[in-house]
Amino acid sequence: MDNTVTSTSGSDRLWSILCHLSWFFGFPILFPLIVFLVMRQDSPYVAYHAKEALNFHLSLLLYVICTVPLVFIVIGIPVMVALGICGLILSIVATIKTSENTLYRYPMTIRFIS
Repeated sequence: MDNTVTSTSGSDRLWSILCHLSWFFGFPILFPLIVFLVMRQDSPYVAYHAKEALNFHLSLLLYVICTVPLVFIVIGIPVMVALGICGLILSIVATIKTSENTLYRYPMTIRFIS
């Protein structure tokens, strides 16, 4: 199944890319939320990517919170490191796919906002 979008403006693509890169800016939940709330009426493309980034970062936060009790039995530390690495890699993959005008869906993401 090809999820390529045929026409998007440069600014729509830029906002979408920034939503996925918010992991690196230190605002992984706040930035996509603001972009989604501001641009959901103007651009369905940006709204889609903002929702995906927001759902992914919220899911990742939930997974980390669930892992905190496991830190006391030592297995939680490697799991948290793995979650961090997965978050980093998947954010980069989503950014690349978005730059190619593809509607990317993060794996293992809880859809809080649909």
